[in-house]
Formats: sequence, C-alpha cells, structure tokens
Amino acid sequence: MSPDQVLLVRSSWTLVNSNPDVLAERFYSHLFEIDESASRLFAAVDMTAQRAKLTQSFDVIVHALDEPERLLPALAPLARRHTGYGVEVRHFDSVRDALLWALADTYGSAFTADVREAWSEAYALVASVMKRAFERPAAVAR
Repeated sequence: MSPDQVLLVRSSWTLVNSNPDVLAERFYSHLFEIDESASRLFAAVDMTAQRAKLTQSFDVIVHALDEPERLLPALAPLARRHTGYGVEVRHFDSVRDALLWALADTYGSAFTADVREAWSEAYALVASVMKRAFERPAAVAR
C-alpha cells in the first residue's frame, strides 16, 4: 500500500468510527447474501458481540496498516482462530466483496474510486497474511 492509500483508509475509517455497528450490520448482511456457506458459520453466534469484534479488529488493522511489526502479530492469531471456526480460504473473496459493498453503502458518495482502491489494497494485504497463516498454521504459531 502506498502512504496515500493508508491515509485514505484511515481518514475514511474515522467517518465510520462514530457508528461502526452500521458498517458491521451491512457487512454481515451482504456476506450472508453473497455466500450462504459463510452464513452457516455464524448460526450460533451472538451477532451483536460479533459485530463489535469485527469493528474492533478493523480499528486495529486500520491503525497498523503501515506498521508491519504491529499488523503481522495481530493477524496470525486472528487467522488461527478463523480456521477453528471453519473458515476456508475461499471465504476471503466473499468477505472482500461484502466489505467493499458495506463500505460503499456506509460512505455513499464519499466512497470514491480512490477510497475503494485504498480499501481493496488494505484488504488484499490483510487477506494475503491471513491466507499464508491458513496454509502454514504451525509456522505462524512460532
């Protein structure tokens, strides 16, 4: 990610951070619409608590995008937890699509092509680290 993209993600995140539950609700609504198999993973989950966990994770990631020494240690355990929940690598595409759709809903006209590209790059970075952890969980645990 470029420094400008990091700034775009961070500045746009501040718009959501005043009411992050709206983004989280839209994200899960879109995710379940896009991928029925993902919705089954949340059948017995307290979605109010889950939405809070999601936005807390986003907050950590957004603020650590340009600090790999903070970002990588946060993502490895997150990836390991998700493998235990039944998440598969194929779900990453659905999550990306649901996230971008939810961001577009939440930001409206402020979700410009540049903001979308910045969030896409941020997601690609996070997803690549998490996918690697999915493929090599023992190596990540060290």
